[in-house]
Amino acid sequence: MENKKAPVFAVAVSAVIIGVALFEDFDFQNLSFEKPALAVVYALTLGFCIYVLIRHVVKK
Repeated sequence: MENKKAPVFAVAVSAVIIGVALFEDFDFQNLSFEKPALAVVYALTLGFCIYVLIRHVVKK
């Protein structure tokens, strides 16, 4: 039971880092991303991290 906390913590840290990177890539003056292709990859990865975290909470 104790070893299941580490992967969830790693996914949570990854979600925060990817969310910050996605936020920093957004240009608020033009309302667009500086690198749109990279933003799509960030968004998909962030969505997957959030899905894993929600699945873990619902499972408990």
